[in-house]
Amino acid sequence: MDRQQISRIAHADHPIAAPLDDDSVRRLLDRAVPGDGARVLDLGCGGGEWLLRALAAHPRLTAEGVDLSDSALDHARAAAVRLGVADRLTLHRQDAARFTAPHRFDLVLCVGSTHAFGGLPATLAAVREHLAPGGRVLVGDGFWERDPSPEAVEMLGDLADLPTTLGQVTAGGWTPVGGHISTRRELDAYEWSWTGTLAGWALDRPSDPGRAQALRAAGAHRDEWLGTYRDSFGFLCLVLRPTDS
Repeated sequence: MDRQQISRIAHADHPIAAPLDDDSVRRLLDRAVPGDGARVLDLGCGGGEWLLRALAAHPRLTAEGVDLSDSALDHARAAAVRLGVADRLTLHRQDAARFTAPHRFDLVLCVGSTHAFGGLPATLAAVREHLAPGGRVLVGDGFWERDPSPEAVEMLGDLADLPTTLGQVTAGGWTPVGGHISTRRELDAYEWSWTGTLAGWALDRPSDPGRAQALRAAGAHRDEWLGTYRDSFGFLCLVLRPTDS
């Protein structure tokens, strides 16, 4: 199995591929979606869960998602058909950093996909090009809640602490109008779901050729989480508006 297949299995029981529970997702979308007739873009949409929830809640909203994973986009299409929102969802198989559109969007999302642009400041600079006047951004990224070990930095990258992260955002010309810091419960629930769902899939399929690989991946991820970054990693979502029109 490749990484995309492993990720799809691991997220089956936690379709929001980030450490947020359903109530947190709902509150963020309530804060971020500017109106029922909004046009929404998700850069790095994965299985499209943010867009699907926004479409279900707003009958006149239209949405577009961008991702490189064929399997994730297929999942989003099938889910959109089941929910009856497929006619309002357009999906693009493309590098999010190279995506262009003939129109702008009232809300642009990029949650857990800032690596596609090279980090949070670069993501926000790119997102601005897609934003309609009066629009909003919903972005989610990691930060260091406590001083990380060198192993954690090597694994998760050059993140900043929370005040520095907010400083980067405001220095880039953005004003937070909402947000959410994932709780310890949300962070742990996400990791237990990721590792447990993947391991359970493998245990339910003793003859599957991917069984051993899935068990190894689940065990390695669990060890990295508990032994390397659990005590230092945090996750922040922000609803932003441009400071200057």
